[in-house]
Amino acid sequence: MSAITKTESQRLPRAAAPSAPHASFVTRTMDLLSSVRFGVLLLVLLATGSMLGMVIMQVNVEGFDKYYAELSPATRLLFGTLGFFDIYHSWYFNLLLLVLSLNIILSSIDHFPKTWTFIGRKKLDASAHWLRGQEQHAELNATGASASEIAARIGAACRELRMKPRVTEKGNATFVFAERGAWNRLGAYAVHVALLVIFVGGFLTAQLGHTGQMMLAPGTNAREMSETIFKLDQPQKATVALPFEIECTDIQQKLIDKNGDTSPMNTLDWTTAIKIKDPQRGETNAVVRLNRPFDYRGYRFFQASFVPEGKARTVTLNVTPEAGGAAQTVNIKHGATAALADGTRIKFADFYSDFVLDGANGASKSEEYNNPAVLLMVSKPSGDVAKGYAFNAAAQTAGPMVGRAIAGYRVQLADFEKVGAAHILSVQKDPGANVVYLGFALLSLTLVGVFFFSHQRIWMRIEPQGAGQFAILIGGNTNRSKVAFEDRFKRLTAAVNRQFEG
Repeated sequence: MSAITKTESQRLPRAAAPSAPHASFVTRTMDLLSSVRFGVLLLVLLATGSMLGMVIMQVNVEGFDKYYAELSPATRLLFGTLGFFDIYHSWYFNLLLLVLSLNIILSSIDHFPKTWTFIGRKKLDASAHWLRGQEQHAELNATGASASEIAARIGAACRELRMKPRVTEKGNATFVFAERGAWNRLGAYAVHVALLVIFVGGFLTAQLGHTGQMMLAPGTNAREMSETIFKLDQPQKATVALPFEIECTDIQQKLIDKNGDTSPMNTLDWTTAIKIKDPQRGETNAVVRLNRPFDYRGYRFFQASFVPEGKARTVTLNVTPEAGGAAQTVNIKHGATAALADGTRIKFADFYSDFVLDGANGASKSEEYNNPAVLLMVSKPSGDVAKGYAFNAAAQTAGPMVGRAIAGYRVQLADFEKVGAAHILSVQKDPGANVVYLGFALLSLTLVGVFFFSHQRIWMRIEPQGAGQFAILIGGNTNRSKVAFEDRFKRLTAAVNRQFEG
């Protein structure tokens, strides 16, 4: 009689694995701030904000008043509330700059230790299995007296291709490690530095910069510029004082057709001559042209616009004594004086493009040069001063004014140089401009260094195979430019082969 014993195995419940401790809020925040994905998101948002600033006219751009007036009330309210009219000074744009800068710094710190291993702790040896797994690998056989002799010949081949070799031994194998361009691993950090420099420059401009306008006519002075700001959902004018005084000494408008009008379509260049009176540096003369701004103490002066009222920069007058005598021709600049042969002095006081009498004084009824006239102040040697108007030969009837003698002289307007009444200069205080230029220069250089060069590494494992026989296993990789590395790898393999031929 036999007994069958049935045994049942019971599965004991598995002990629950201890749950990982939850990361603290500070840790999660630091992980987010150092995340590359988060940095890319911030960069996209910053680029979007910059694009909005280019699509939507900003408050400091000339013509904003007209642009703002053409918008619907709802659009004005929406854009004004969101700060789109002055987006580069908005709190969220500056916050994006700050957080993105912090992200770049923290992510650089986070990834730097791993990157530094390629420079400070180089991988000098490798297993045969690992080398055969590289995209570029080759196997050679060589004959020599010793592994050190084989390594020396391989090192010579590496130097032919401008790669620095290092020889090490591990176990029964000898390794030759060669590389070039290790600095390329640090290129990303140089790019980060360049970006931070650009951000710092942009922040300085946004916080400390000003952009305004200044109207200048010959003989006028200015110590401040007017700046448009957006306040309480409405554009408003504000004045910004300058640390020096600007005196306008001359304005000129070079026309394509001197007989045409002074419109921009008929203009080659606007020129404004100024004298800067600086308590610290004294007086400085400068000229501001259309495509040639002038820089002074961190301020940049541009040609922005002009007042199209028809004026004259210079006039040419034919002066004939009323009592008889030889006629004289004089050329006078606006505000200047010319002397006649008898000592009489004629001052060019004002100009009217379309003369009309307004009471006892002259005025222009339009901006066109329909009836040009010049206001003159004539001073006799005796001290008597007379005021009068000179017209050209084709002058329209202007009552008794036309042809009237002035202090014993009949004066006719022979010619004149057309110009607007005043020039409007754009004045920009940009403390971050040079910083931004430096940042972009660094960025250009670092991007070239990053993408046009690479870190190339090649390992050669030398193992003895018998008396005087050695097997050489070669493998390598690169962080970029794989086609160029493949070519260099083939040339190195060929150079090693040549070392053992014959």
